Amino acid sequence: MPTRPQSPQPSGTPRWVAMVYRPSSETWAVCAESPHRSPVQYALAEMAHTVRARGGDLEVALWGPRAGAWERFDAFAATTATAPVPAAEASSGASSSDPERLSRLTERMDGRRRQVLVAGLGKAGLHDLGPDDFGAVEALAERLDETTVRRVAHWLALAAGRR
Repeated sequence: MPTRPQSPQPSGTPRWVAMVYRPSSETWAVCAESPHRSPVQYALAEMAHTVRARGGDLEVALWGPRAGAWERFDAFAATTATAPVPAAEASSGASSSDPERLSRLTERMDGRRRQVLVAGLGKAGLHDLGPDDFGAVEALAERLDETTVRRVAHWLALAAGRR
């Protein structure tokens, strides 16, 4: 069984880049990139969902910045981080007696709210987001709860359908 080559490091300034392996040509190609991790994670999750729904396997590599240099991250962790946290885990698993777990849960939920907002903007046709846009997404994600963020994303999707 032939082994696939390792994902090459992306060129240019370190940013968040997802690369997908194409078995037919035995090459890696950039499939998502952004200065922010959330949109790339969201894209990976959507691609994985689509490819798996079609019965295929998705091989991806996630690259990002760390201390001003490129570093390869666990792409599987990036795509599974988009899964919602079960209510039992959110209420009982992250107690104040486990600050590390509480911190991870908080970070995960913040990331999820950002992903939902970016997805809503994408459905509304706003794909070319700038630094000010990402700042606004960050501010909303920090201040709103998950239900409210989902409602805003729903409104954006409805508005996109009426154009």
